[in-house]
Amino acid sequence: MSKRTLVVYYSYSGNTKSVAEQVQKLTNSDLFEIEVKEAYPTGYNDVVKQAKLEKQNDVYPELKDNGNVENYDVIYLGTPVWWYTMATPVKTFLKENNFEGKIIIPFCTHGGGGESSTYTDISKYAPDAKVLQGFTSYENSAKETEIQQWVENNRKDL
Repeated sequence: MSKRTLVVYYSYSGNTKSVAEQVQKLTNSDLFEIEVKEAYPTGYNDVVKQAKLEKQNDVYPELKDNGNVENYDVIYLGTPVWWYTMATPVKTFLKENNFEGKIIIPFCTHGGGGESSTYTDISKYAPDAKVLQGFTSYENSAKETEIQQWVENNRKDL
């Protein structure tokens, strides 16, 4: 039986979207973009400030659509790293969906701090899922061959 796969991502600047689109192409998965109801500020410093406040106050921004994962077995989950963890819209997505028995394969993009606690935090917010090895890239520097190798490495655990 083949597993149904979905690539889910949140992207503020386009870096995570770029990786998500490559993963979707390599895996022939469905694609879903997490979108917030209230757009983030367009200025970089303003969004950094808002992201920090959201993390400090444990905010779950409202999403346009929660992206029902019910019909999928494997979810590639992409996020930018905001304040050493996943972006808060991704946290909302995890909270609003049931991941029991699902496999999550995370990936993230960052501006210099690496993945930090992103992958361990994903495991905390989706405790009933199996979380596989993540892929981390600096901004938009991921090469397709690196992404392809990561996808292949995770296939053995599906």
